[in-house]
Amino acid sequence: MDHNPDRICVWPGYFDAKTSRRSGRRVPRDSSVLKPDLEGLFYAARRVGLKKIKREENISHPKRPYGKEGRLWVSRSGAKQSIGASNKEELLQMIGGQWRQIQKDAKENEAQRVAEGPKTGDKRGRSQRKSRGQKSSGQQKSRSSFKKRSGFKKR
Repeated sequence: MDHNPDRICVWPGYFDAKTSRRSGRRVPRDSSVLKPDLEGLFYAARRVGLKKIKREENISHPKRPYGKEGRLWVSRSGAKQSIGASNKEELLQMIGGQWRQIQKDAKENEAQRVAEGPKTGDKRGRSQRKSRGQKSSGQQKSRSSFKKRSGFKKR
């Protein structure tokens, strides 16, 4: 694309919690996420309040040519107008904080759903549940070992 001073390029790799600052992370650890992808980045940017966003998929970052992570183009004037971010670093930290909160909420909701267990009418979920009194097949004693130990002989 042609150079346009009004656009800011945002890559998902800027938010990867597993990479170091030297390797390309641009936000602090408390604003970074695990397994960043373009969809999550786009959703977080929308939740922050950005309106003028263009998404490009299957584009690789020049420093990471092996991964086709994609990128977002954000309007600089639109970002300043809608959320008040005056530079790229402020914008990245706002998106990262929102994205981190989204992931945290999703993790808590999943843990709560698992703790609740299957719903009343969910036959498939209920059938998958094991009762507490049963032992799995690996834990049961075989009859042959019981017979050998007790001296019991079959007539």
